[in-house]
Amino acid sequence: MSTIDEIKARIDIVDLVSEYVQLKHSGKNYTGFCPFHPNTRTPSFVVFPSTGTWRCFGQCNEGGDIFSFTMKKQGWDFGEALKYLAERAGVQLKPQTPEQVEAEEEHAQLRAMLEEAARFYRLQLRDTDGGKQAREYLNQRGLNDEIIDAFWLGYAPNSWDATIHYFKARGNSEQQLREVGLVSERDDGTIYDKFRHRIMFPIRDSRGRMAGFGGRILDPNDIPKFMNSPQTAVFDKSALLYGLERARTPIRALNQAVIVEGYLDVIALHQAGFTNTVSPMGTALTEHQLRMLKRLTQRFILALDPDSAGDKATLRGLQLARQTMDRETEPVFDARGLIAHESRLQADIRVSTLPEGMDPDEVVRRDPAEWQGILDHAKPIVIHVMDTLVKDRDVNDPKTKSEVASQVLPLISEVADPIEREAYRQQLARLIKVDERLLAGAERSRRSTHRRPRRAQPGEKEPTPEVNLQIGNTLLEAHCLGLLVRHPELVFHVDRALHESRLTHLTRQDFERAEYQAIFDLVKESIAQDQMEPMNYVLNRLSLQLMEIVDSLLERTEKMDPREGRVLNDVMRAVLEIRRRQVSGIMDQLRYQMDETISSGGPRSKELEEGIEKCARSLRNIHLAQERYTTAHKK
Repeated sequence: MSTIDEIKARIDIVDLVSEYVQLKHSGKNYTGFCPFHPNTRTPSFVVFPSTGTWRCFGQCNEGGDIFSFTMKKQGWDFGEALKYLAERAGVQLKPQTPEQVEAEEEHAQLRAMLEEAARFYRLQLRDTDGGKQAREYLNQRGLNDEIIDAFWLGYAPNSWDATIHYFKARGNSEQQLREVGLVSERDDGTIYDKFRHRIMFPIRDSRGRMAGFGGRILDPNDIPKFMNSPQTAVFDKSALLYGLERARTPIRALNQAVIVEGYLDVIALHQAGFTNTVSPMGTALTEHQLRMLKRLTQRFILALDPDSAGDKATLRGLQLARQTMDRETEPVFDARGLIAHESRLQADIRVSTLPEGMDPDEVVRRDPAEWQGILDHAKPIVIHVMDTLVKDRDVNDPKTKSEVASQVLPLISEVADPIEREAYRQQLARLIKVDERLLAGAERSRRSTHRRPRRAQPGEKEPTPEVNLQIGNTLLEAHCLGLLVRHPELVFHVDRALHESRLTHLTRQDFERAEYQAIFDLVKESIAQDQMEPMNYVLNRLSLQLMEIVDSLLERTEKMDPREGRVLNDVMRAVLEIRRRQVSGIMDQLRYQMDETISSGGPRSKELEEGIEKCARSLRNIHLAQERYTTAHKK
């Protein structure tokens, strides 16, 4: 969680706004008179607790979060509001120390050496006899030259010092070779090449920066079969996923991540078109790895080896996966490592069953459609756990029945949906051949008193999925702003296009989050000056907290289509969808206020009627513009 998000999580927006505005509870939201313009007839100011945002539906037509509210109310910039709210929330802001700056520079040097090592191993694969043997092996595994080049596969020479000589000739010291993890050290302090006669797999972080290597043996008598770089300042295998730098966009596009065990599995699946596939550095998934994936999707398929060790690894991975999706606190496990039921599942985690004795790369090489079928038939987590626990066991044995039930019932108890929970319980009863009522009683005795989401009371409207909509808005804003930071001059073209569509020009109010508004202000400033390149102007004026956000925004737009027309169309589609959602929300709120006024016996408000008509005109113009840019995109 970033510093900014932590502050938002700790400060209740209703409490903050209530210090300046007398709020009245209205359904699931709060309304009041806007503190930013004269306004005594219609309470046009609304606070949305579920999303932590506010908006004025009257003269201001502005909105945002706790940061933007504080900035506007106090007349502060983002940095001043950040300091104030951090102090209020009890969150310490830590400026980058000289030591941290020095560490970043050292990390850059290590990554540069790793990039050079990747080039060295790649040339060895192409141009040496040992490399020929490695290429033949890769071809036998079904990999073509194009995918081998795309993943920068290489070959470490069958030598104790080839890598050492290469880097020493480039002026690198033995200490640098130790720090980057390319050598091992003997008892007498001398060094030798860590990777020898191995196929080399460059391992990059999610941003595509070199972190280390994985090496696979060519000689079956060598050990170990796979070897990773040692722990270094830039390589932590528990915090990396192989292939993620290439899989980020497909995972977002398909809204699904497939997790396999091996490097070759990832490459083979990418070659076959299954580009949303990644692999951990071993059989066990870590919390850090799953949190990285959770930023991209909440739908996961675990496709691990079907042997007994794979089954055990699957169970360990599933338990950790559930904990990671559910909680922000430390995990709580029972004696068998199953997740405790302190919270409920908030992700769709499924597990695939592979053909006996086959790995994913073998399946997809035999028939890509077969692999797709395996993914399509992946089982929900609870069903997979049931099947795994009863595999090759006598379910007529009373102790087996009890053991299976004791491990599965806690997982069933965590399922939020009562229909799904009931279906799992029925299936478990059939599987271990016991009366379902007995399981229901056992589950009730195990269930903790954790809260379920509040259901609507009789006469109440069911809550709308406002949080999901807010998440969608945030992603749209992030994508749009990332493109604008890369190409600030696009603001001119966007404004011209909006004007041609009879819409107002782009402003900071098109972005809900205050930090996004602050970044957009810098983008606007960058195109109003001529002392340096606009993008450099933005990057050179970011605070530490905003640097982290901009880094993420730029990462999102790394692989965009570089053609100017396509980029403009992309930005326009994002801007128009943001506008459509904003205007639709304003219109809905104005209509709600109109209905409330009439139902309470008050007169029809001319101000509200004019606001609704204004929104309707804007929506018509937005829809026309969306049709134009959707058509342009298809061309």
